[in-house]
Amino acid sequence: MSAALEQAPPAPELASPREQRRVLASAFAGTTIEWYDFYLYGTASALIFTTQFFPSSSPLASTVASFASLAIGFLMRPLGGIVAGHLGDRIGRKALLVGSLLLMGTGSLLIGLLPTFQAIGPWAAVALVALRMVQGLAAGAEWGGSALLSVEHAPPARRGLFGSFTQVGSSAGMLLATGAFVIVRALTTEEQFAAYGWRLPFLASAILVALALWIRLGVKDAPEFTAVREEGRTSRAPVLEVLRHHGRPLLITIAQRVAQNSIYFLITVYLLSYLSSARGDDEAGVTAVMIASAVGIVTTPLWGLLSDKVGRRPVAVFGYVAIGGFVWVLFLFLDSGPLSLLPLVIIAGMNVAHDAVYGPQAAWFAEQFPVEVRYSGVNMGYQLGSVIGGGIMPMVAALLFAAGGDTPWLICAYVTAISVLSLTASLLAKDPHGSALRAARR
Repeated sequence: MSAALEQAPPAPELASPREQRRVLASAFAGTTIEWYDFYLYGTASALIFTTQFFPSSSPLASTVASFASLAIGFLMRPLGGIVAGHLGDRIGRKALLVGSLLLMGTGSLLIGLLPTFQAIGPWAAVALVALRMVQGLAAGAEWGGSALLSVEHAPPARRGLFGSFTQVGSSAGMLLATGAFVIVRALTTEEQFAAYGWRLPFLASAILVALALWIRLGVKDAPEFTAVREEGRTSRAPVLEVLRHHGRPLLITIAQRVAQNSIYFLITVYLLSYLSSARGDDEAGVTAVMIASAVGIVTTPLWGLLSDKVGRRPVAVFGYVAIGGFVWVLFLFLDSGPLSLLPLVIIAGMNVAHDAVYGPQAAWFAEQFPVEVRYSGVNMGYQLGSVIGGGIMPMVAALLFAAGGDTPWLICAYVTAISVLSLTASLLAKDPHGSALRAARR
């Protein structure tokens, strides 16, 4: 027993409370602005891009084309994640986060200035897709660096809570994105919104990026990673090392991500299009998503904190089971339920089922990989899962709806199936809950 204690490595040095607070502020502000920019595109693809950039005699063709352009951003995220992971594991997390913020802001600003199909024809769609690819590269770099800065600065028994500040940025970003469109639509006529109003939220991102950049420039890499770099223990090829020696946790994180991201984009993107077609109302969906996003700012850290108390696995298992059942209730309600109650339904799906998985995710993914290759590991797992899950979900949902005879049962079956996949991955993932508590007591 004493020999085991003598061989145990010393606990890593912790950042000061002031540094921890700055990192948490950076994680929240930076990811909020990044996701604001990224989610603006999702909302616009459901509300305006179908007619502005992908006009067609077939509404289904326009919808699929618009959602396909949304998916392209997700296809670029693994590439951004791989490049950022390689550099982040070698030179540090902070440098990559500053670059990703600037890249995302530039892409969004240019989308706000882009001529439409009516002005320049098919080149408008080409340019829009190119800028969406830029957004995808930036998003691929962002999450892993922000998550690791938060988790690596955390005390061992508070990693779930600290990591959730990165996750909260998603809810806050969605709240800003949907809120921006709600405000603009309220202040403009339908013609004004189509002519220029939809551009204003994209242009406003320049101001928000400048604010987030000011906060982010003040953070430092965590002592845990700094020690690895100063001792010369960084990997020369971290991506290859992950593929060769950490394939199991990589596959597990990919599979864990799929169902969580799918239900998120089913609710926040496809639901808007579905309500517009089935009920002639897309404003109810935008409002419900905005309310749930606001609630998520509170519930996401609570789920992260709960995972620190009881472990990551029990919380995630509950979330995936809830996702698999919720999707059936969702479409039953969308077809016949009173839309005045839609916010309560979306809160059940987003803040209970989804957030139970999403809140602890940053900490749990980071805990699957050693620090030397952690940025590469979590980025590849997270971003590849995002492509398979959320990136294609709105497009897949539109196709499954048509294949199901204009009924949503195939969509529900698909989400339930991938929930089983993610649930299985959670049962196979390592959960260091007990060791973290023991480290906190030492």
